[in-house]
Amino acid sequence: MSELRANLVALQTIVHREVRRFVRIWPQTLLPPAITMVLYFVIFGNLIGRQIGGMGGFTYMQYIVPGLIMMSVITNSYGNVVSSFFGSKFQRNIEELLVSPVSPHTILTGYIVGGVLRGLAVGLIVTVLSLFFTDLQVHHLGITVLVVLLTATIFSMGGFVNAVFARNFDDISIIPTFVLTPLTYLGGVFYSIHLLPAFWQTVSLANPILHMVNAFRYGILGVSDIQIGTALIFMLVATVVLYVFCVRLLVSGRGMRQ
Repeated sequence: MSELRANLVALQTIVHREVRRFVRIWPQTLLPPAITMVLYFVIFGNLIGRQIGGMGGFTYMQYIVPGLIMMSVITNSYGNVVSSFFGSKFQRNIEELLVSPVSPHTILTGYIVGGVLRGLAVGLIVTVLSLFFTDLQVHHLGITVLVVLLTATIFSMGGFVNAVFARNFDDISIIPTFVLTPLTYLGGVFYSIHLLPAFWQTVSLANPILHMVNAFRYGILGVSDIQIGTALIFMLVATVVLYVFCVRLLVSGRGMRQ
C-alpha cells in the first residue's frame, strides 16, 4: 500500500509539474496555435473555401475544421512531451527519477497525461474559435472523445521516444519538421482522398494521421474516407505497442543515463 501511495504521489507531482509548465508560459504554448488556426480558418476556410465550394456534403469550412482540431492536438501533444522530457534529460533531472523507487509506468504515465492535457487544451481552444466561423454538431460523441484521447496519447508517446533518442535540441525539431508536418498536410486535413487518383488513394492509406483525422471527422460530421473500425483498431494497437516500447526504454535507461 505504501508503494502504491508513493507512486500516486509521484504521478500527481509529475502531472502537476507538466500542466503548470505549459500553463505558466501560455503565450508560448496556448496562444500561438490558436492564432495559427484562426489564420487557417480565414485563409483556407473563408477565402479559398468560397472558391472550392462544398466537400463531402458539407461546406469546405465545416469539412476542414475537424482536421485542423486534430492537427493542433497532434502537434501540441507531441511537442509538450518531447520538449519537457528532453529538458529534464538535458538538466539531469530525469536521473533522479530513474534511481528513485517510482515505477517506470508512473513516470511514463505522468508525461503522457501532461501531453494529452495540453493537446486537449489547445484542441478545445481551436474548437471554440471554429464556432465563430461555422456551426458544428457532434455526430458521435463516443467516437469523437475516444479518437482524440487515443491520438493525443499516441503522439505524446511519440514525443517521448523522440526525446529519449535526441542528443541535442536540434534533434527534437527534426521529426516534427520532416515527418509530422508532411504527414499531417497529406493526412486529409484539407481534402478528401477521393479527389486523388486511385494509386495515390492507396498510398495515402499508409499515412497513420489520415486514419486519425478521418475517424475524428466521422465523430464530428459523420463522414469518413476510411473504415472507422480499422482506424480504431490501428490506434488501439499503436497505443499498446508504443507504451510497451516506452516502458522498456525507461527500464533500460537508454539515452537517459550518462
